[in-house]
Amino acid sequence: MLVTSGWLHRNEPPEPGSFAAQLLAWQHDEITGVSLPEPGAGAAEISAFFASMGHRKQLLLAERHPLVVGNLNGAPVEVRYRANRHALADARAHEVARGLDPRLSPSGRHEAARLVHRFDSLLAEDRQILAFDPTGRGRVAEVFGDLTEARRISVVVPGVDTDLLTFERSHLKYRAPVGMARALHHQQRKAAPERRTAVIAWADYSAPHGVGVSAATEGLAQEGGRRLRDTVSGLPPDATVALFCHSYGSVVCGVAASSLPDRVTDIAVAGSPGMRGSHASRLGTDARIWAARAADDWIGDVPHLAVGPLGHGEDPAAPAFGALPVSSDDVTGHGGYFVPGTDSLEGFARIGAGLVARAGWDGDGPYCVPGGPRV
Repeated sequence: MLVTSGWLHRNEPPEPGSFAAQLLAWQHDEITGVSLPEPGAGAAEISAFFASMGHRKQLLLAERHPLVVGNLNGAPVEVRYRANRHALADARAHEVARGLDPRLSPSGRHEAARLVHRFDSLLAEDRQILAFDPTGRGRVAEVFGDLTEARRISVVVPGVDTDLLTFERSHLKYRAPVGMARALHHQQRKAAPERRTAVIAWADYSAPHGVGVSAATEGLAQEGGRRLRDTVSGLPPDATVALFCHSYGSVVCGVAASSLPDRVTDIAVAGSPGMRGSHASRLGTDARIWAARAADDWIGDVPHLAVGPLGHGEDPAAPAFGALPVSSDDVTGHGGYFVPGTDSLEGFARIGAGLVARAGWDGDGPYCVPGGPRV
């Protein structure tokens, strides 16, 4: 299983402490005589397994196999948070030791220092890390708000060049997943303070690196779409979900659309190169499809076509695609859709909070396109 899933190459032992090593240890472990479920089991099976044991045993597994438990869709949210704190502490210790290795090149020491800085930030007391994997360029997801009590969950799906090091930024912070999700959650609480909402900054897939072939094809989006589906399936069951997909993230959402659970009521895309579909009605979902694109967003100059695996199809912001419009008249560039004070962020917040029934899609608010359809 580890070979076919890509965690381990044939005849290659996993590095101690790695995700692959912990997966192997998990498969051979048990607790009070009971075998542990397969890591790839569905969220319902994982949830039932954890529900069958006491909290102390749950935390024991989180400490013993942090990278596994921290990424198990269906495991209790608080247990995943605890597991990922263990995993982040281990990853930080590894990078500190690596940075002190005299054999490491100057560029290697610089990268190790940057990773230590990132792990220090993610280990802050108020951070709620839902998923974490330091393998390769790394994957991570963070929660803003109370996920277990939320009745409306928003998932922000970012695009190209997203990894551990770009998960959050001090400069241009609203172009990074953390800044996008934090701004969306703040705006949701402002728009509907009485509603219980949570937002996830979801960088838990391998995004393309740079605007090259991988960004122009659907391969990484297919893998990302499967991970997104599994994430949504494993969220606390009493909430409905809205997806907010930026740039290549909208390709991920388009590929995943037909397999997403019915609890996904809305999919909003911003600066989209396409959703691998010719029309909103052909994405295979009953969720409402929304689209925003700034006038000066360079993505508008990208050819919207699909020839085999190359290209991502029709422009979701074009009226012919059939998506509901979200105003972006005051948005600047490709990365400005989640900047506080913009029409697009206000519109996304109202969609995420479940306020679209009274969002006034007849031209009476800045978050809509005048003359647009009433939902």
